[in-house]
Amino acid sequence: MADLVVVGASLAGLRAVEAVRNDGFSGSITLVGAEEHLPYDRPPLSKDHLGDDPRDPTYREREKLAELDVELLLGAPAEALDTGARTVTVAGREIDYTGLVVATGAHARQLPAAVCRPDLAGVLTLRTLDDSLALRGLLQAGTPRVTVVGAGFIGSEIAAVARKRGLEVTIVEALPVPLVRGVGERMGRALTALHERHGTRVLTGVSVERVTGTDHVESVVLADGTEIPTDVLVVGIGAAPNTSWLESSSLTLDDGVVADETLAAAPGVYVAGDVARWPNALFDDVLTTPMRLEHWTSASDQGALAARNAVDPASAKAYETVPYFWSDWYTSRIQFVGVSRADEGRPEVETEVVMGAEDGPFVALYRCGDRLAGALAVDKPAEVMQYRRLIMKRASWEDGLAKAEERRERAAKKAAAS
Repeated sequence: MADLVVVGASLAGLRAVEAVRNDGFSGSITLVGAEEHLPYDRPPLSKDHLGDDPRDPTYREREKLAELDVELLLGAPAEALDTGARTVTVAGREIDYTGLVVATGAHARQLPAAVCRPDLAGVLTLRTLDDSLALRGLLQAGTPRVTVVGAGFIGSEIAAVARKRGLEVTIVEALPVPLVRGVGERMGRALTALHERHGTRVLTGVSVERVTGTDHVESVVLADGTEIPTDVLVVGIGAAPNTSWLESSSLTLDDGVVADETLAAAPGVYVAGDVARWPNALFDDVLTTPMRLEHWTSASDQGALAARNAVDPASAKAYETVPYFWSDWYTSRIQFVGVSRADEGRPEVETEVVMGAEDGPFVALYRCGDRLAGALAVDKPAEVMQYRRLIMKRASWEDGLAKAEERRERAAKKAAAS
């Protein structure tokens, strides 16, 4: 029996183990991972790791993990959970637990088999280290024509890397405006223009009808009849939470594992990372439904809190956060904090550029009613965290505008002094 079992050996799972050990927890811990790799950093997989000289994304070597006194079960995905008996089945073995953290993350969505043969060479998704290694090999081979289906942040990062290599790149997006769910319509257009300025072709409002090729991908045919000759096809149409192993459990599943404000999904069971859906009370005046995030920062924070709550449920604390993510395209850094849209029945979210211009470095703020709800910065790395602190305090829209004025004055003085 393990005092704490953590299912999922990525960022959230590792932070779970580290947090309680750093707190002085002396009970036994088992860390279960579906992949054979030691826990590794995922954000570089679609950025630096696709370059010619990538760093090792592994968080801790095995010797360093041993210092945490944790039993590692890698290459062994969890198969079932019995919350009544408090057991997790892993590779046919039942593991008893006192506290459990579910941090099984998400998997990349695939094109339907009727659209693309699953065994067709040259067609990839990017979610794991092995995926990144395979794509890097193709890009290093000088593959001239790359098509990316999906203009989200992962797809956009891959497109940017391929374009920087001088390859011919086309992005295909089914939505009329890319990234509308993440940053809103106006800012979605502004970020799309960044691709176009770097010579990446972006086709929007059209879906993939079929992918051609006998053994290797040859082209992508769109619903409007457009045919795109393609040597490498990257499918970046989002991710789905890894919850299939929990279907026979008593947990509530709804695009993730539904939990309460402390990340508890059942007695003794807590969730963290991409799989967690929980009520973020910080945005209860903007959102009416639980939130699920696929961000590095929230996975790290949730993993730590979920484990602390699992080993000491009597002192469980609620998890509130201002979502934060970043993305690197070409030579630009994109950062976002907060939320960009509200649920039905809530005030509409409006956007205002408060520094710079949309065709260059800029900062845009998001307003929901009288509240500052979010901020987007492109090539303004010193700005976005100023607004994250305000949003954490439930600052008003006027507070946000006052901060913007303060930051503009500061920038003007700095420019005048240089």
